[in-house]
Amino acid sequence: MKLKVTAAVVLALCVLFTFHAGRSAGDTKFEVTVRKEVENAIRHNARIGPALVRLLFHDCWVNGCDGSVLLDETPTDGTNTEKKAANNIGLAGFELIDTIKRNVGDDVSCADIVVFAARDATSILSGGKITYPVAGGRMDGVVSSAAIADANLPESNFDFDQLRENFAAPRRGRNFTVDELVALTGAHAIGVSHLSSYADRLTRKTPADEIDSSYRAALNRRTPPALLKQGKNPTVLNNVRDEADAFQKEARYDAAAMGVNPTRQVLDNSFYHNTLVNKVLFESDWVLLTDDVANSKLQEYRDNPDKWRSDFADAMAKLSNQPALGKKLEIRKNCRFTNKQ
Repeated sequence: MKLKVTAAVVLALCVLFTFHAGRSAGDTKFEVTVRKEVENAIRHNARIGPALVRLLFHDCWVNGCDGSVLLDETPTDGTNTEKKAANNIGLAGFELIDTIKRNVGDDVSCADIVVFAARDATSILSGGKITYPVAGGRMDGVVSSAAIADANLPESNFDFDQLRENFAAPRRGRNFTVDELVALTGAHAIGVSHLSSYADRLTRKTPADEIDSSYRAALNRRTPPALLKQGKNPTVLNNVRDEADAFQKEARYDAAAMGVNPTRQVLDNSFYHNTLVNKVLFESDWVLLTDDVANSKLQEYRDNPDKWRSDFADAMAKLSNQPALGKKLEIRKNCRFTNKQ
């Protein structure tokens, strides 16, 4: 009997201290609110789901999961916040985070909202096949620097050694393995990319074993790199599977023949199918083929979607638990500004 009481007390204390602001991990009202808003947003704009998944990575990768990517201005950084970083081009979902914040109140951190919204978006986009647990209790950072973001986020033209070093980054507390790097990169099955992120793959004489010639030709016709000199930076879908039938035909892409689920805008293992036939946008995606360990994982995830979903879920949970690095933390009343503004 004494053992049972002790266990109950320990459990109660664990729940109590899970959250700094009095909200516990069992607060279903908060989670229901987030899920409802995310579902509604995706229903009206399918691109919001991928945007939320990307927003999580771009927040947690810089200063830990602290909501700093949401800030428009800070007392120390002015308006040159993470949103202005070159590697954060096209970030979206901020209005939805604002909406959720208004609905859940001042005792919920913006960092928690980003984490839970990304988790729900992942579940929705995968048809409920990818789920993972996350706890609350994060605090919001008060520093947000474009320069620091660009110094930490991986670039689309990284070679494999740069990617591996960026994901390991023990001094930043990341410690992601090559397996986790390959698993997380599967998120490129969804979302969009700007021309500036892959233009070099179209302009230089890239051999066909780096980018499929038909796919490159289709991209050149859709988004000619000369547009960048005109101040234009159009987007294409990350996944050729999600493009219109005419584009797929031009790129000689046959999802059914490749064993890919033809349903568009689904978070699945199609990225691995595409990468292994050189029909991917980013240099940093293709270079996974150049490392023996990463290449082996690409093939494993292509052939075993359940294994990828499990590993992706674990990596997303790990990403969501990256601790905030800032010395000064708070729970913001407005996700776009610190409480002192």
